[in-house]
Amino acid sequence: MQCRTDCGACCIAISIHQPFYGMPNGKPAGVPCVHLSPAMRCGVFGDTRRPALCDAFKPEPAYCGDTREQALVRLARLEVLSAPDRPERGDAR
Repeated sequence: MQCRTDCGACCIAISIHQPFYGMPNGKPAGVPCVHLSPAMRCGVFGDTRRPALCDAFKPEPAYCGDTREQALVRLARLEVLSAPDRPERGDAR
């Protein structure tokens, strides 16, 4: 699967917990990366300063769905499910 034109969902929905070029405090989930271009493309694609997480993230139908809106919802859900402080089932928190 190729990245969808005008999408940028992965540059918005996911969090990056480590500092990287242009975002010294990392990137919270739901906040557009500073390198997301107006054309919804990664401005540091192919650049060695691009975060390893972004470089490893590949488009897949399970994450990207059929539309940008589906991708945003699916990736936001994945973000919640993978959060390190997520309460376990039965946890009283």
